[in-house]
Amino acid sequence: MKNLLINSLKGLFFLLFIFIFSSCIQDHEKKTLKPNIVYILADDMGYGDVSAINENAAWNTPNIDRLADEGMVFTDAHSGSAVCTPTRYGVLTGRYSWRSSLKSGVIWSWDDEIIEEGRMTVGSYLQEHGYKTACIGKWHLGLGWQRYESVTDSIDFGKPVLNGPITRGFDYFFGITASLDIPPYMYIENDRLTALPDRFTESNTKFGWWRLGHTGSDFIHEQVLPKLTEKAVAFIDKHVEENSDQPFFLYFPLPAPHTPILPTKEFQGKTGTNPYGDFVLQVDWTVGQVIEAIEKHGLTENTLFIFTSDNGCAPQARYDELAEHGHNPSYIFRGHKADIYEGGHRIPFLARWPEKITPGSVSDETICLTDLLSTTADILNDTLPAGAGEDSYSLLPVFNGESLDRSIREATVHHSVNGSFAIRKGKWKLIMCPGSGGWSYPTPTETKELDLFPLQLYDMETDVGETKNIAEENPEIVNDLKLLLKGYILSGRSTPGEPQEYVKSEKWPGLKWMEI
Repeated sequence: MKNLLINSLKGLFFLLFIFIFSSCIQDHEKKTLKPNIVYILADDMGYGDVSAINENAAWNTPNIDRLADEGMVFTDAHSGSAVCTPTRYGVLTGRYSWRSSLKSGVIWSWDDEIIEEGRMTVGSYLQEHGYKTACIGKWHLGLGWQRYESVTDSIDFGKPVLNGPITRGFDYFFGITASLDIPPYMYIENDRLTALPDRFTESNTKFGWWRLGHTGSDFIHEQVLPKLTEKAVAFIDKHVEENSDQPFFLYFPLPAPHTPILPTKEFQGKTGTNPYGDFVLQVDWTVGQVIEAIEKHGLTENTLFIFTSDNGCAPQARYDELAEHGHNPSYIFRGHKADIYEGGHRIPFLARWPEKITPGSVSDETICLTDLLSTTADILNDTLPAGAGEDSYSLLPVFNGESLDRSIREATVHHSVNGSFAIRKGKWKLIMCPGSGGWSYPTPTETKELDLFPLQLYDMETDVGETKNIAEENPEIVNDLKLLLKGYILSGRSTPGEPQEYVKSEKWPGLKWMEI
């Protein structure tokens, strides 16, 4: 009887051990599960357009605000450039675009791809680590269009594009060439058009204008944002149903609220401001649709969900009309899209990841959209090779709420539409030109007629509006920042590591201040 009791107790202890051990293994697997990553990049949406971070916003953005409530708001986030193409290059490569062949401006309709063949992207990196990757939306990085052999300046729309997203790290692509006001106006799925062009279209209305261009038979400008939203949700649904154990990366670069400003009927007049405000609400609706898709499949806890914008708001939003309602898309910052001033590149950035990020948290860390690649590597407990992510720092310590004894980034480089530089280190921001370097006063043309000091220095702690240039009074600070920026340019990187190739261009207007 005694032996029977002892054996029974041994059996119970064994079963208890197995149960505890199994539970520990399951908990460990849960904690080490690779997170899904959703990255929504709005187009020309200003810092002040998100009601969670602008107390004077003329409208509410409830879905984006929800990311703030349930995640983290970054108050000092910056795009890699003040215009579209270069920022997108930086998001995907972790490298400032001015290191590439593109030294200023954006690429156009039929231009060659600017992400170099063989260069690591966030997509290709995550593919190597078992992720299903998708890009849905506005590409604007060049596609490798093929031309008729007999007519060199004519595009053969029946042939696949050779260097689009599926050659740069994405398993699936559905989207458009570039901005919704830049032709051609056609959907591309993977590497082929979904329909051939059957007409030329253009619009010259106040808000809904776009340039004359080839238009696909299945393409309606007003329906592009709803169509892309539908495709993004469908990707999540299909992937979970077919590959429930595989993590995914959804890069969702929106075409909105960039021109043409085309809110659909259910959003028209909803803000009581102007069509731009209504279009921002439609962007917020799109964000809500993706949030719902994540929740529907029970993926919220282990999904890093980021919402941000590629640069500041454009003047086509009609700042004067919005001001009548007390709204400023640039919030308290000077300038707007294209400018070297804060309004050109300080952007909303909200991140939610319940397993890591404390709800309702706020970070004043200076960050840049080039930081995604290094962040993903850190999440996967990996390091990047020397020739990748040269300007990318990991945000994981900030997500984790770690106490940091110094800033993550040593300094951050800003870039305007005409190729002008600025560098921000701590509270100091040095601008390497006398004006905006963009579209707001004083423009590069206007500065030629003004007696302005050639450089600008601002104390961002006491003068975030960049109202008083103190460069002349602080030559040592100016010189130190110039040397740091010069070092970043010549070494091919701004992160610690092996120097990389410097791509020189004699016609680069941004380097007038530097003898190289």
